[in-house]
Amino acid sequence: MSTTRPSAGPALPVAAPLPATPAPAPPAGRRGSWPLVALAMLCCGWGGNQFTPLLLMYRHLGGYSEVTVDAFLGAYVLGLVPGLLVGGAASDRYGRRPLMTGAVVASLAASAVLCGGAAGELPIYAGRFLSGIAVGIAMAVGTSWVKELSQAPHDPAADPGAGARRASLALTLGFGLGAGVAGVLAQWGPWPMVSPYLAHLLVTVPVLFLLPKAVETRHRTDAVRSLWADLRVPAAGHRRFRRVVLPMAPWVFGSAGVAYAVAPQLVGDRLGHWSLAYATLLTVLTLGTGALVQPLAKRLDSFSSARGIIAAMVLMACGLAVCAGDAALRSPVLGLGGAVLLGAAYGIGVVSGLLEIQRLVTPDDLAGLTGVYYALCYSGFLLPALLAALSPLASYTVMLSVLTALALASLAVIAVSSRRPARATDPVAARSPIG
Repeated sequence: MSTTRPSAGPALPVAAPLPATPAPAPPAGRRGSWPLVALAMLCCGWGGNQFTPLLLMYRHLGGYSEVTVDAFLGAYVLGLVPGLLVGGAASDRYGRRPLMTGAVVASLAASAVLCGGAAGELPIYAGRFLSGIAVGIAMAVGTSWVKELSQAPHDPAADPGAGARRASLALTLGFGLGAGVAGVLAQWGPWPMVSPYLAHLLVTVPVLFLLPKAVETRHRTDAVRSLWADLRVPAAGHRRFRRVVLPMAPWVFGSAGVAYAVAPQLVGDRLGHWSLAYATLLTVLTLGTGALVQPLAKRLDSFSSARGIIAAMVLMACGLAVCAGDAALRSPVLGLGGAVLLGAAYGIGVVSGLLEIQRLVTPDDLAGLTGVYYALCYSGFLLPALLAALSPLASYTVMLSVLTALALASLAVIAVSSRRPARATDPVAARSPIG
C-alpha cells in the first residue's frame, strides 16, 4: 500500500532543502557490514544499561537513598535526549560513521569515569550523562545506519523490516548483556564498584578499530541551511505518529524501568544478600524476553490496524497489573512473571514503533524521526525516579494500579486512532510513499 504526504503546514518555516545525498555504492567485499554497526550499538547499549542491576549495590555499599539511586538511573536521559535529537541530524550532514565513532568513544569514557564512582556522586552523574550521549547517538544514528545497510545495494536479499529488527535486537542484546555481566561481577566478582565497568571497557575498545570498516551510507554535504534548521522534524506532526506511535512510546522504556528498577526494590529486603542477583535476573529476563519476541513484531505489523502496538499495550497493562499485585504481596515469583510480560511488551513495542516511523519518512528524515521516537520512548525511563519521589505520598500498589489504568487509557486511544487510515491531508512533507 502506498500513499503520499502533503507539505508541512504553514506553522513550519520554509527552508531550502538539503541536496539529495544518495547512498554510495558499497566497495567490493564490504556489502555485509551491518553487523559491525550492530556490534557498536550493542556495546553502547551494554554501557548504558550495565548500571541498572547495580542500584541495590549503590544503596547498600554507597549508602545512597532510593531517590538518589533512581536519579542516577535516570540521569543519563539528560545526555540521551540531545544525543538522539542532534545526533540524527548531524549524521545526515556529516555521515553516519563519525557520529557512531563518537558514540563509542563516549561510551568508553563513561565506563572510565564510573570506575571512580566509589569516590562520590559526581563521577556517577557524569558517567551516566556520557552513557546517555552514547546510547542516544547509537539509537538515532545506528538504527538509521543499520536500516540503510539492510537494503539494496548493501543487502538486497533482506526483507523490508530487517533493518528495524536488526537494530532493535542489537540494542536489546547490549542492554541485556551489560546488565547480566555487571550484575554477576558485582555479586560474585572482585571490586564490585569497578569490575563491571572494566568488563565493558575490554569489550568495547576493539570496536573502535572495527567500525571504520563499515560502509558509509551518507556523503558529507555542503549544507545550504543551518544544523538548527535540520533539527526540525515535520514528520513528527503526522497524524499516525501523534495518535498511534506517541501514546505508546513512553511506555516502551517505562515498562522496562518498572520491571528491572522498581520490582527488585519491592522484595529486596526479603532476599538478603541475594537481592543483587535477583535484580540482575529480572533485568536479563526482561530484556531476554524482549529480544525473543521481536520477530513476532514483524508478523503482527500492520499499517492499517497497528496490531503490533496494540498487542504491546495489552501486554503492558497486564504486566503493570502483575507488578501492582507484587507490590502488595511482595512475592519474588510474581516479580518474575511481571518481568516476562513487561519484557514482551517492550520487545514488541519498540520494533512496532520503528516499523511505523520507517513507513512515514524519506531517507533524509529517517534519522531525525528515529531520534524523536527514541527520545519519547526514553522519557519513560524517568518513571522509577518519579515513583520513588512519590512513594511518601502513596504506596507502590496504588501507584502501579494507577499506571495500569493509564496504560489501558493509552491502549484505547491507539485502538480508536488506528482504525482511521492516513489521509492525504496529514501534515507531513510530501516526498515519499508509505510502503
